[in-house]
Order: sequence, then structure tokens, then C-alpha cells
Amino acid sequence: MINFSNLEQAKRAISKEEYPKIILAQNDEFNRKIIEYGKFDIIFSLENNSKNKIRQTDSGFNHILAKIASKNNIAIGIDLEKIKKMETKEKGEILSKIKQNIKISKKYKTKLAVKTKRIQEAKNFLIGLGASSKQVSETIVF
Repeated sequence: MINFSNLEQAKRAISKEEYPKIILAQNDEFNRKIIEYGKFDIIFSLENNSKNKIRQTDSGFNHILAKIASKNNIAIGIDLEKIKKMETKEKGEILSKIKQNIKISKKYKTKLAVKTKRIQEAKNFLIGLGASSKQVSETIVF
């Protein structure tokens, strides 16, 4: 997993990384530029780096990023193991952001990836948050 906040360092690390190439999401500007760059497989934890606003939820993922990610064949990663360990309030906030990301991913046909130990658990999680059966069948579980 590549965890650099500098774009150039991240690009160099991508070329050296083995499959699957996973990028840990940083700020909005970095995420947009790295998704436009492509050449990796999964961008991970987009929902963790965003703050909620008064009237709307900022999930760290929007229609522009969804189109670019879909075009570059990049999956949106979700860490189910980390979500299990969170406290109730924090878990609720993250789940609402993930639900929003799944809805956007469905509309723009962006792939999803879930980090968990059990495949069935990942499928049930995604269906519970509103993913289509096609999205669930195409989900990458690692």
C-alpha cells in the first residue's frame, strides 16, 4: 500500500509496487491528480479524509472522480476490518459516506474493492448499503 502525500513520490512508488497497486487516499487535490494519473488498481479509504459540512456529507468522492476512476479502471477501496473496530458514532458517519460513495459508483460504473477476511461478509455489507448485485459480483475482495 502506497502512503505518500507528495504526488511525485507516489508516482515513483506506483512504478515499483507489485500487483495490486493500492494508493491510500490523502487530500482532495492529491486524490484527483492521482486518479487522473491512473496506472494503479485501487484507491483506498476516500471516506476517511473528508469532513462533514452542515447541510451535506462530504464523502471524498464525487461524480468527476467517479468518471475518471471508471475510465482509468480504478476501484474504490473500503476497509471493512477498520470499520468493525470503530466506535458507534464514528462508524455511523463512515457508513453514511460509504453509502454515498456506493451510490455514485453505481451511477458511473466504478468498481469497488473491500478489504476483509470473508468474501460473503463483503457481499452482505455492500448489499446492505445499497450496492447492486452487478456491483457486488464485480467487487474485488482482498
